[in-house]
Amino acid sequence: MLKIGVLASTKGSDLQAVIDAIAAKKLSAQIACVVSNKADAFALERAKKHGIEAIFLNPKNFKSKEEFDLQLVKELEKRKVELVLLIGYNKILTKIFVDAFRNRAMNIHPSLLPSFKGWDKDVHKEVLDSGVKVTGCTLHFLSEEADSGPIVMQKAVAVAENETVDSLKAKVQKAEQEVIIKAIKLFAEGKIKVEENKVKITDL
Repeated sequence: MLKIGVLASTKGSDLQAVIDAIAAKKLSAQIACVVSNKADAFALERAKKHGIEAIFLNPKNFKSKEEFDLQLVKELEKRKVELVLLIGYNKILTKIFVDAFRNRAMNIHPSLLPSFKGWDKDVHKEVLDSGVKVTGCTLHFLSEEADSGPIVMQKAVAVAENETVDSLKAKVQKAEQEVIIKAIKLFAEGKIKVEENKVKITDL
């Protein structure tokens, strides 16, 4: 059974979808822990409610980002985590973390990368301001540069005429959840490989 570690700084809406998929036996996986850099992140409450270990790592307790990431790696390795999911995690991770979980840490981003890099509602606002008719989400492996690692999967979402930031966010989140669950399943089955910085999905 695949052991997953989740990094989250916000509500963790996508985390709930993973918890539900595991409960419904749609995924052969276990969430070993949810780690946050924010004490008040609802994702931690969500974890506790479902009997998942919730860990708050306070960045103020560490001298540097590297020291923080070293502890983060230790916490995940201690729990034998095989795949890390970044769900609304608002801290840029250093090379220490990227190297420890190379091609084993996936970040979900609320646009079709490489377009519209950035964070949460700012991304949706940029999408609406730009006038594009299609947006979506991207699940990618972590790399040293933010929002730039090998793309695992993308799903497109149509932008309606009367779209607001909140309505678009809700639509994109639904796509995010579908993509994350699909990718976890493929990863658990060993069907995701990275070759020359590109993701190959086998036996679909």
